[in-house]
Amino acid sequence: MQLLYRIGKITLGNVLMLGWRPKVEGLENVPTTSGVILAGNHLSVADEIFLGAVLPRQISFWAKAEYFTGKGFKGWLTRTVVTQLGAIRVERSGGRAALTAFENAIPVLRKGGVVAIFPEGTRSPDGRLYRGRTGVVRLAVAAGVPVVPVGIIGTDKVQPIGARVPRLKVGAITIRFGKPLDFTGRATDRDGLRAMTNELMAEIQKLTGQEYVDAYSPRRTW
Repeated sequence: MQLLYRIGKITLGNVLMLGWRPKVEGLENVPTTSGVILAGNHLSVADEIFLGAVLPRQISFWAKAEYFTGKGFKGWLTRTVVTQLGAIRVERSGGRAALTAFENAIPVLRKGGVVAIFPEGTRSPDGRLYRGRTGVVRLAVAAGVPVVPVGIIGTDKVQPIGARVPRLKVGAITIRFGKPLDFTGRATDRDGLRAMTNELMAEIQKLTGQEYVDAYSPRRTW
């Protein structure tokens, strides 16, 4: 665990754990030393910070490329912070540039790291679970690591879309980690990737109890 991330765990992480007291289930399903992808539903910007607070391992999240290219002192500071936090650079221009985010995640996973991804691609606009994008299973197969489905409940009540900071609601959040899914050796053509992604989303739905929508979320952030 990198120093800045460790400091964040001790400070902000403990504040979140003591202040909101999130309920955690199935933590034993997350490997303790090997590479793994955490794939969860996405209700709020608070999902990342609470996921980071409850997991004892360092998690690598995505960060837009602009955070890595800023100029001057502010740019240096931002670049240093996101790098120390283990963030993975993602280009939001689409096309080949966007694929570099997955390419950058493969070495992290092969070295035994943890990468968190929200398969819906953006926050749910209405609390329902939307169709997953196939990038998660593509990455899992390419890196040769399992995927642990994650069900996040209550973060949309603690920090709704548009809210700047989380509201103090003790015990309102539950985070459930499901059994690891191994997709290695499976067909990776278009139909195969869709089938594996549907299996993953079904497992996430079991953990959250959300209504499922077989369509992509109408809102995207990258």
